[in-house]
Amino acid sequence: MLTGVQVVLAGGDARQLEVIRRLTEQDASITICGFDRLETSFPGVVRAEWQPSVLRQADALVLPPVGTDDDGTISAIFTERELKLTDDFMDALPKSCKIYCGLAKTYLRKLAEKHHIKLVELFERDDVAIYNSIPTAEGAVMMAIQNTDITIHGSNCIVLGLGRTGLTLARTLQGLGAKVKTGVRGEDLFARAYEMGFEPFYVPDLARQTGNIDLLFNTIPNMIITAQVIAGLPLRAVIIDLASKPGGTDFRFAEKRGIKALLAPSLPGIVAPKTAGRIIANGLIQMLLEDDRQRGNAT
Repeated sequence: MLTGVQVVLAGGDARQLEVIRRLTEQDASITICGFDRLETSFPGVVRAEWQPSVLRQADALVLPPVGTDDDGTISAIFTERELKLTDDFMDALPKSCKIYCGLAKTYLRKLAEKHHIKLVELFERDDVAIYNSIPTAEGAVMMAIQNTDITIHGSNCIVLGLGRTGLTLARTLQGLGAKVKTGVRGEDLFARAYEMGFEPFYVPDLARQTGNIDLLFNTIPNMIITAQVIAGLPLRAVIIDLASKPGGTDFRFAEKRGIKALLAPSLPGIVAPKTAGRIIANGLIQMLLEDDRQRGNAT
């Protein structure tokens, strides 16, 4: 149990509601900011304005899965007020406090480093990332169905990146009867893709692999679907970019050429917020329990 652990949860989307519920079940002391438009009631949870004083007793600051944007703004769909994480807020945090998010951008990493606050990226944990790949893959398939006039079964697909998300997506597409090529970087992943029945190729060869593709999925957070690659795609092709913003696609050139290209980060929060929230909450609770045990051992 998390009795006595002070958690401040700032902003977020529907996934955070499940996080709040699970933390409540663990008897954590919870303060939420950026939820003034939320009608759901959480007994025992304190609602507060986003101001530095809220953080002075915090053991954990929980941010949305996306952390903050490039100027410190915290995404918060349940309020019209702006939430920003700035130096004043960081100064208010106890040095023993940890900040938790899904993945952090450069702004948040530098801010935490500057103030000597531990930053924990939950999606860097293999278990959380693998569980989270399930709703991501389902959401990608949903988008493919919505934006094409063909079935997934029998379609020609490419999945770029065979990491935790790419592997789940490739297997899902294969299970639906698609013909799946996978773009990989290492010889070990090439061998694994071959063993699993995919048609592997190395990422630098991407432009030579796209001539008959219906669906191109990207999970690599670098500019990889360039103008040269897009120029070789058939006009019927649809690009679904799952990488974090700004993605890995030249969206300007795709639009110019008439290729439908969709940036689709944070799919779990859109297609399955309760499941995605539970995944985040389970990983978060495990880490908070470990921190609490360490504090207890120290005393």
